[in-house]
This record gives sequence, structure tokens and C-alpha cells, in this order.
Amino acid sequence: MLPLNDLTDIRASYLLHAAEMSTSPCYLAWASSVADDPEVLRVLSDLPTLKQQANLVFAAARWHGLEPGPYDDLRAMLLGPEWPAVRATILSRRTQTNEVARLTALIPALGMLGNGPVALVELGASAGLCLYPDRYDYRWDGAGELRGSGGPMLRIPSLGPVPVPVAHPRITARVGIDLNPLDVTDEEDMSWLLTLIWPGHDERRDRLAAAIEVTRAEPPRLLAGDMLDRLDDALEIAAASGGTPVVHHSAAAAYLDEHDRAELETRMRTLVAAGRCHWISLEGPRVIPSLAAGAPNPPDADHHFCLAVDGRAVGWFRGHGAALRWDSRPTSG
Repeated sequence: MLPLNDLTDIRASYLLHAAEMSTSPCYLAWASSVADDPEVLRVLSDLPTLKQQANLVFAAARWHGLEPGPYDDLRAMLLGPEWPAVRATILSRRTQTNEVARLTALIPALGMLGNGPVALVELGASAGLCLYPDRYDYRWDGAGELRGSGGPMLRIPSLGPVPVPVAHPRITARVGIDLNPLDVTDEEDMSWLLTLIWPGHDERRDRLAAAIEVTRAEPPRLLAGDMLDRLDDALEIAAASGGTPVVHHSAAAAYLDEHDRAELETRMRTLVAAGRCHWISLEGPRVIPSLAAGAPNPPDADHHFCLAVDGRAVGWFRGHGAALRWDSRPTSG
């Protein structure tokens, strides 16, 4: 995943989105067609750069009644009388799904930190769905499984020596930061999250619906604001709970500009060095380049996100939880 602020060439952006959306034939066709449609590109280019991303535009169109289907139907909505309403939704909403399948990467990363209780802080938390790694069972095909939560099963193909934990983490606090936190008890907010799921991704939709129910049973504490501005507040809450604070984020730093991405890395490395928290990140290799650069093995065509623990790359992850590749290099010391 590229840093979204870097995608200033809108045609190139939609060609990239088309490649990334290859698992959804509808979205692949829509993104490819937009890239070759100067009139639609001209309309979309009037949006702020962060609001031009394909998933947001397509979800907003579907929010206003567009069904997955021919590109001509999307084109008519974007160029027709419904565009002002769609545009307003684009400007007011965000892509905030926070795929819970990413917990299949978070759980072994947490297991590397020891057996003590942890207090989770998630940056870019959306509705806080990824603050509940203890409420799921897991199967890493080819590596092992972790059961006993009583919750839904998350399953992922895996390569390499995934350090499968022997027990679920003990979590003393669940704190999220988001510019626009979503209320898991609000039907409209959750309907928007479900709309963000790509057409044809029925398994992801079912997984999200289950995650909403898991989270509703014990809603997290969500702080509204910029992740850099509210980080100290969140860490204070986490530390007060008695657990070791663990800051994690997945596909969230890509929404920051280059200066803020660098500041986030500097602050997290400083906090880790001072012993104030641990840091688990799952971001595209160009979002925080130093993390990917330190990986002993580069990503392959299927693994697009670098998983790092305390600033050290440990593996690679594919998209919405399609595969996990763990590096064989020892991470201790």
C-alpha cells in the first residue's frame, strides 16, 4: 500500500487501485474504467487528494443506492444530478473498515512480547474492532492454531515459523484514537462500514458483521483526534490499567503526510527505547520505509504489508488477511 498523500496523479492512483482491487471483479472494472475516463477523472480531481481514493468514491456511490454492476451506471451517478449528494458523503466519510483478519498478524506479534497483561492502544481505530484479539480463535494454516476464546474463528494461510502463542493475551485496556471514531452501537455507522466491503467479498462482510457483535458486547474507549496529538493521552490511560502499553496500527499511517509519518516513527522509536510501550505496525513498505528496509527478505507479489515489532520487521502480510509470511530471522536480542 502506498502512502495515500503521495498519490497525486489521479489516473495513476486509479490504475494502482485497480491492481489492488483485483479480487473484486466489479471494483477492478470500475477503477480501470475511471482511469481511462477523462471526464470522470476531471470531476474526481476536484476532491481533496485523500478523498479521491477509489474505495471511498465507490462506497459513497453505493451508499446512495448504486448496485454493483456495469461501469456505465457508476459513470452516470458521478456525472449526473446525484453527484452533489455523493460528493457530500465522500467529504464527510472515511474508509475505516479496519479488517479484523489483521488480528492474525497481531496475535503472534503480541506473543513475542511475553506473557504479562497488555493494554492496547490502536492508532486509526475506526470503531475499535481490532482491539479485541483475545475474543477470537485462530488457525494459521501450516503453522498451528489458538483456541479457547469462545469467539469466531479467524483463519489465514501462513508461511514460515509463525510464533503461535500458547494462550490468548490478557488485556487490561482497549483504547483507540481516530479523527472520526465510529460508534459500534450506531446502526448508520455500522452500515457504512459494511458498505465499505468490496463487492464479492462475502466472507469479509460476514467477518465484519461478527466483529461488530464482538465489539458491541464491550465497547472500547475511543479518543477523537489526531493520532499524534492524542497518543500521550491514550498511553496514560493504558498505563493506568496495569498492563504493558502496546501501540499498534494497521494501514493507518498511510493517511498521514510525509512529515507526520516521520514524526510517528520517531516518537514510537523514542517511546520504545524509553520502555514506555511496545510498538506493532502493519503498513505498506513505502509508508515507513525504514521498517521494510530492515527486513531480511523482501515482499513477494502477494504480501504487501510489512509487519514490525518494536521497529524490527518480522514478516509480511497480504491485504485483507489473505496470507501471512513470517521471516525466519530470530528477533530476540
